[in-house]
Amino acid sequence: MLGKEQEDLKKQVIEFAKQNLDYDIVKNDYESVFNKDAWMKCTQYGVQGWLVPKSYGGKDLGVLNTVCGMQGLGYACLDDGLLFGISAHMFACTMPILHFGTKKQKEQYIPSMCSGEIIASHSATEPKAGSDIYSLVTTAEKRGGKYVLNGEKHYVSNGAVADIFIIFATTNPSLKEKGISAFIIHKDTPGLITSKLIETMGNRTAGIVRLRLENCEIDEFQLLGSEGMGSLIFTSSMEWERGFILSRSIGAMERLLEKSLKYAKTHKQFGQPIGKFQYISGKLVEMKMDLENAKNLIYNLAKKKDDNKKVVMDAALVNLYVSEAWVRCSLNAIEIYGGNGYITENEIEREVRNAIGSKFYSGTTEMQKIVIAKFMGL
Repeated sequence: MLGKEQEDLKKQVIEFAKQNLDYDIVKNDYESVFNKDAWMKCTQYGVQGWLVPKSYGGKDLGVLNTVCGMQGLGYACLDDGLLFGISAHMFACTMPILHFGTKKQKEQYIPSMCSGEIIASHSATEPKAGSDIYSLVTTAEKRGGKYVLNGEKHYVSNGAVADIFIIFATTNPSLKEKGISAFIIHKDTPGLITSKLIETMGNRTAGIVRLRLENCEIDEFQLLGSEGMGSLIFTSSMEWERGFILSRSIGAMERLLEKSLKYAKTHKQFGQPIGKFQYISGKLVEMKMDLENAKNLIYNLAKKKDDNKKVVMDAALVNLYVSEAWVRCSLNAIEIYGGNGYITENEIEREVRNAIGSKFYSGTTEMQKIVIAKFMGL
């Protein structure tokens, strides 16, 4: 379980979120509003730099502490779209640049990604390359000291507000996955075109769009790593994202359990609190079981990552279990609330919508099973 350092950090983050991230999320969710002010408050608190070395403007808290911090945010901040965007920025964008970028790239981007000057977006998924990511058809053609990109990306989180995009494209289609490369592209680059917001079921405040690249010309400097390293960079970023993007959901599950338990103790039917009925108490026990199992899985993964261990399978296991547990937890909550849970103003139905999305990003539930099965020798 957690030590005093992690428990204290979590409490501090909860207090920060209660004081600074309390706004009308029902309205923001309905209108798909990305809250830039809340993003900046998080950067000022240091959230986007929790994993980053101090030499690049970060806090260097380590993985377990960062997980506990995100858990605190998930508990006290109701804007899951904001936290989803912050998580994608940290795990899928900051970490790849930190691990694969040149010294110049790190110095140019990382401090600004910690300070809030730069919001980043990870762009890999395509219309016909989602689960089968290595079938992407976006191309990057080398022309002298330039690359020219053409293609389309879907489900681009933070895309509506991003200053830079990490985009995956093939530089040598004949090599398949070994011919994929990664690039850092600025939002104002000619030929980089963002669509209007995509209307989604959940995470509606995360600024999700589609991208088009039409003869988008960039400098050679914007290649991340070297040509053909895209597969390695993608795998690394997915290890981070799959393993830890759902850290916030642990806090959300805690909040849902507390809220549902309180409701079950105070809401009466047939002359007694509904928590006295075995069906309702059973739901609460299931929520508690899912929460504790999810905590143990993600804490153990974070400790392994802090010890610099390879955790590709472990990350897939965490993503698979925690996403499913979050969905079960939110559905149990809405059943406990009954008709009251179906009403928007009681804010349970939004929890269900947000939770369901976790089964698709960082790879679908089925893809996590495929990854795990491969490590099992199947």
